[in-house]
Amino acid sequence: MAAESEKKQVLEMIQADGADEGCVTFVLHDEDHTLGNSLRYMIMKNVEVDFCGYTITHPSESKINFRIQTRGGVAATEPLRRGLNELTDVCQHVLNTFQVRVNEFKEQQEQQEQPMD
Repeated sequence: MAAESEKKQVLEMIQADGADEGCVTFVLHDEDHTLGNSLRYMIMKNVEVDFCGYTITHPSESKINFRIQTRGGVAATEPLRRGLNELTDVCQHVLNTFQVRVNEFKEQQEQQEQPMD
């Protein structure tokens, strides 16, 4: 029971004292370059983002520090949320396309295996 109440946070938000909401470092636990690089690419496509980058703190730690700086008073959480949603959409598209092709291949294989009369 104690382990359930002590669940590890997946996302932390670190902001310097006096800094605006447009300059934030997010700590993503249990993540690595797979998410970091893909998410950075999606966020950098946003014209309101001045800087987006990430670092892996240490090879033995499975967390990344993800920094976002925006312009125009946009909170850094907005490009992060948008980037995550867009990345989810892209991954879903890839998964759907893959599944369609697998099904087409299986149907083709079944047709080839049927004896001709």
